[in-house]
Parts: sequence; C-alpha cells; structure tokens
Amino acid sequence: MSILDRLELANRIAKSAGQVTLKYFQTDEFSVDYKGDGSPLTVADREAETHLRAEIETHFPDDAIQGEEFPTKHGTSGFGWILDPIDGTKSFISGVPLYGTMIAVEKINADANQPREAIIGSVYFPGLDEGMYAARGHGAFSFKSDSDPVPAKVSDRSEMSKSVLLTTSVSDFELRQANTAFAELANQFYFSRTWGDVYGYYLVAIGRAEAMVDPELNVWDAAAVQPIIEEAGGRFSDWNGDPKIDTGDAVGSNGKFHDQILQILNSQKS
Repeated sequence: MSILDRLELANRIAKSAGQVTLKYFQTDEFSVDYKGDGSPLTVADREAETHLRAEIETHFPDDAIQGEEFPTKHGTSGFGWILDPIDGTKSFISGVPLYGTMIAVEKINADANQPREAIIGSVYFPGLDEGMYAARGHGAFSFKSDSDPVPAKVSDRSEMSKSVLLTTSVSDFELRQANTAFAELANQFYFSRTWGDVYGYYLVAIGRAEAMVDPELNVWDAAAVQPIIEEAGGRFSDWNGDPKIDTGDAVGSNGKFHDQILQILNSQKS
C-alpha cells in the first residue's frame, strides 16, 4: 500500500475522530483527570485515540502505532503512525475551538541514530470544521468543511517587524530559562499571540502567521506539522536547527528569518 493510501486514511479518520470529541465539546458530560506531568486528560482524548487505533489496525495491521494516551504498538511494515487525539486539551476543556486531532505517519529507519521524520501529516479542527494535510513530495493543502482542498502556502514576509509570532504558552519559556529570550524575540515581531498548540502551526502553514515557537512539546505534538510546514514552503526544526520531531522543542516558520529566531532563542537556552 502506498503513502497516498495512508494519507487518505489519515484524512478520513482525523475527521471521524474529531467527531468523537465533539460529543463532549462545550458540554458538562466529562470530567478532567491529570497525568503525572500535570497535563489534562478527558474521556474524549481516550475515545478518540481508541477510534484512531482501531481504524489503523483494520486497514494497516502491520504498521506501528504511537499515541499520547496508550502504549506503543510495534509493527513490521516499516511504517509507524503517531497520534495526538486532542492537541490543545486545555483549549478543549475550556470550550475554545482551537484544538485539533493530529495524525502523522513516519517511515521507520532501521538505524536508530537517524532522525525520525514524518512523511504524512493530517490535522483536523473539529470545532472549526477545517484542517490541513500533506505528504512528502505531494504538497500541503488546507480545507474548510466539505469545500475542495486548496494548496497551503506560507507567507512571503521577510521582515520580522512586519510578521506575526505565535506560541502555545509564554510561561513555558521559564522552564527553559528562556523567558528573556522570548521577550526579546517577541519585541522583534509586529505582534505576538498565544494562538498556540497545533492551531499556531496551521496559521503558519496557510500564511496567516510567520512563526510558531514551542519550548516544550512531545513527538505527537510535532510529527504531523513537520511535513505540512515543509510542504507549504516553510521550515520546521528543533531549537538546534535540526529537522527533528522528537527533541522536545520546535520552531515552525515561513523560513525567511528562521535562523534569526534560533539565534535569539538560543542566546539564553538552558
């Protein structure tokens, strides 16, 4: 089965899993639990990931699956799925529609020293009924509701002073002792906002913002957006400038001043 077959499934089940979350969104039909790291978890997270896993195991039973809420399933096909059923759970539990279902596919490298690279990314925003997807060598696309997908393209702004900077949470920079660096970075941009989580990367991919910076994230937060940003003409890297999805930090940009962003962030990185 080809990459495009997996992309078709990813796009379809991102939407169907998103519909699972909408059963609970903006209702009082769920409680919030907290994991060991303090991050929130709901029944919607669990049900959506259970749905994703069942669909993948039905269609690609030999593929590996790594998700946020359940243990990793090892595979034999050389392909692996990386799942985040609700990216932006804090937004979800607050009734804010800027959360997304994220699905990525990687080609598993036999050499463990080689960086992990996502070849497919699919993201759906259930509360907005829109999303984006990409496959390596096939471009990136965005869509709204049932309208035809359109090519996603980063903006061509080349000056930070005329550009928009996004992040998930400004307070997270304190964890890296990089709050001063973020303040300096934000001062270089036209304005900054916390339209964060995967929605921030979405805005970069479709040209509404120029940079998204995260000091703390997991592989399932990064994997799907890597091919989307890159296929849209932008650049995705960790804070070292490497195109990795599992380092624990990330910068997604239109590529025009990516190195300048990294230089400022690393000026005080712990």
